[in-house]
Amino acid sequence: MTSMTTPGIVPGRLSAEEYARHFDDLYPDYDPHEAMVAADRCYFCHDAPCITACPTEIDIPLFIRQIQAGQPEAAGKTIFDQNILGGMCARVCPTETLCEGACVREMAEGQPVEIGRLQRYATDRLMAREGHPYARAEATGRRVAVVGAGPAGLACAHGLARQGHDVVIFEAREKPGGLNEYGIAAYKTPHDFAQAEVAWVLGIGGITLRQGMALGRDITLDGLRAEFDAVFLGMGLGGVNALGVAGDAREGVRDAVDFIAELRQAADLSALPVGRHVVVIGGGMTAVDAAVQSKLLGAEHVTMVYRRGRERMSASDHELDHAATAGVKIITGAMPVAVRGNGAVREVEFAYSVDGPDGLAPSDERFRLPADQVFRAIGQTLDGAPEGLVIEGGKIAVEGAGRTSVPMVWAGGDCTGGGEDLTVTAVAQGRDAAADMHARLMS
Repeated sequence: MTSMTTPGIVPGRLSAEEYARHFDDLYPDYDPHEAMVAADRCYFCHDAPCITACPTEIDIPLFIRQIQAGQPEAAGKTIFDQNILGGMCARVCPTETLCEGACVREMAEGQPVEIGRLQRYATDRLMAREGHPYARAEATGRRVAVVGAGPAGLACAHGLARQGHDVVIFEAREKPGGLNEYGIAAYKTPHDFAQAEVAWVLGIGGITLRQGMALGRDITLDGLRAEFDAVFLGMGLGGVNALGVAGDAREGVRDAVDFIAELRQAADLSALPVGRHVVVIGGGMTAVDAAVQSKLLGAEHVTMVYRRGRERMSASDHELDHAATAGVKIITGAMPVAVRGNGAVREVEFAYSVDGPDGLAPSDERFRLPADQVFRAIGQTLDGAPEGLVIEGGKIAVEGAGRTSVPMVWAGGDCTGGGEDLTVTAVAQGRDAAADMHARLMS
């Protein structure tokens, strides 16, 4: 945590009313009439491209027709049959590049059916109903260990428990939820929705959660393999890439993921210090979330800087436009060369980047940005992979539905190389691994 005594980084820049307004729900829920109107815009395509664009292959026309028929709980069940974390995905999925981006209405009119908000409407109503919509199959006597209570681990655990297996989830942090709890902007999932969703998922039964248990520190892969019939690894990415420039360790420079996690866990946002001049280095969703939330906390000047062009940024155009609307300045085609200051950071020096035969390199053209707080958001790395696993590109190599190089060990989510680091992709991988694990366990 950045010291509150660092010059320029102070808490309480805004009033209580401003904090409440800035971090309230970004997209409020539909009321029944609004949901009906939105559902009426769907063409109910026979070969719906929105289904193909969804990593979890939700039958989108079907659930929208169920909403249109006045059956939102049935619509929620259709969604959860494919994506047990459909409530969170309705809030955080980049729908503009997935289902809504493929919508026929988008192609024809530039205004897609609001699939994400309709999905939230349906899932919220089913989750609010008493009782769990799924029941466990007859007990199989098999025990499975799941490492990580993030989207992949939760989806896998639910799928296995539903088939009658007993599941133990080992989670390193104090709270379950993974990225959904610690890594997403607070205004996207307010009112402790991540924990409510975890409790709902675990409501099927047959799942034991053990918190404060980290792989490599408290448990080992060999130990889990000896105790359980199968293991699923969904621990995400624990390491963060460094800037690799002079002054990277100056006071006021920190990882964006730590800042977002601290904000998500803060009981009082007025006690969270933020700089007056904030620079965020990176072009992905983590960079956007750190930049926008810095602005919402009261930072006066926030700048995102990315080394390549805007078309290469992994954050969607929708999120980048939202950042710009929030007052974030976005600079592309520039890379940091030094973090300057006397102890604490005072400015960051950048060079405009050039793409040559040996890759991206700094040019001789330089500029400096004043900064009393700098956030690194240039990617995360796998931290402490167990021995015996094949690692490719810095992540766990998997085949098929998440099978690793170690017998009876599967993996999914951000710690593997097969996804786009999205919640919905992690859910799909955990779900598919659970189905494959069940087939192997019962063969």
